Amino acid sequence: MNNNLVNSLHRATALEEQTIYDHLLSRVEIDEPYQLIERLNLLFIEGSGYPDVEISRALNKLVISKLEAQDFNHILNRCCYILINRWHTSPQRKAAINKLIQLFDDSIPKIRKVYSYSKTVRQLGDLVYEFTKSDQYLALKRFAAVINQPTELDYKAQSSEPLRILIPRYPYLYKHCLLSEDSSYEHQQMIQQIQAQKQRKFELDLSQYAAHQIRLATIARRTSVEEAKKFASPIPNPTLLNNRELFVALKQFVGKVEGSQSYRDLAQNFIAQTQPNQSFRSFKESLYEYITPTSIDSSYIRNQFNDKLYKLLQNTIPHSDDEKFSEFLLLRTCNQMLNFLVVESPQKPNHFVFIDLIANVGPTMTVGLLLKIVLICRKVKPYLEKRFAILFNHYESCSQDGVLWLVKVLENLNVALSANFGGVDLSFIQ
Repeated sequence: MNNNLVNSLHRATALEEQTIYDHLLSRVEIDEPYQLIERLNLLFIEGSGYPDVEISRALNKLVISKLEAQDFNHILNRCCYILINRWHTSPQRKAAINKLIQLFDDSIPKIRKVYSYSKTVRQLGDLVYEFTKSDQYLALKRFAAVINQPTELDYKAQSSEPLRILIPRYPYLYKHCLLSEDSSYEHQQMIQQIQAQKQRKFELDLSQYAAHQIRLATIARRTSVEEAKKFASPIPNPTLLNNRELFVALKQFVGKVEGSQSYRDLAQNFIAQTQPNQSFRSFKESLYEYITPTSIDSSYIRNQFNDKLYKLLQNTIPHSDDEKFSEFLLLRTCNQMLNFLVVESPQKPNHFVFIDLIANVGPTMTVGLLLKIVLICRKVKPYLEKRFAILFNHYESCSQDGVLWLVKVLENLNVALSANFGGVDLSFIQ
């Protein structure tokens, strides 16, 4: 196929795309959600009976143009978000987002049984089916879960449900779990705004709950436990950790962990002692001493983990060992450590070291090790969040009961990041 013909086809499909987008943008202003969902049903699922012939014709032209599945995914994803962007701010219309998802979930068995329709309808069905298996559709389902977030009570009563429904609890995953490569700028901004709101609410709830629990403990010491129980907390525990687990986590991530020093103190001292003229080899030796947990009494740490970590650092960018330490080398080294400690990529989802750490030292101490890395190189925080998004996506179809270890880590990480990078002061917890 020559270039002129390819360019001509691209121009034609772009025109048909825009025709469909403009149509939905106008309909979303006047139609109720149930009417719009039925329109998408007729247009994309049934493939016939759509009331606007021009729009049906535009979609048919796209289908018979031998559109690649990934291009169709982009188009259908954009169509869905044209509606969602209008609905998500309205309490009365938010529920329609789940109904839109249900439309496509219900379409899967229907589409696979289509034999008697026209060739174009069969091709459309194949494309829609591929969309329901795409990253865009998974991100869409997670977004629906965030918008229609259940109550804390619902979470605790649904531990047999898939991990996926917990995505609203972890704003630090939103950028990586709710956006796809073709997400529009408008959608990216919307996710960023929702993330900030959810994060702020969690931080405030955590601060108020912790402060109230400390007040209750003070009352119990001065009077009695029975007297303290009379003062109910105005805010429920905002985590899925029990009270003991939550306060162990808060003490770990805010309080003193080595002598009189907190994680933040340790990081600041390490940065202050790092000499700009030292060699990269020397820096890695110091980094090993900083990372290895001296406060954890574990044979696994002493006999296996420390050795693995040392070898990893020795093999990290070895050709630069004699060069001067630099911020670039710090960034690369921290990234390598996070790959080693958590998971490398969706293509290489092995996380044996991570599982071993959790099994041997627990979720709180494991998150503490990761926190030490992020505190000396804050630029890797998004990279750490991406590692956890990979794990979340890997396990999202599993029941929460089946991956309780991951739920505990995700909750601990939420507390650790909020305490050290959030906007509320939790220093009253010592």
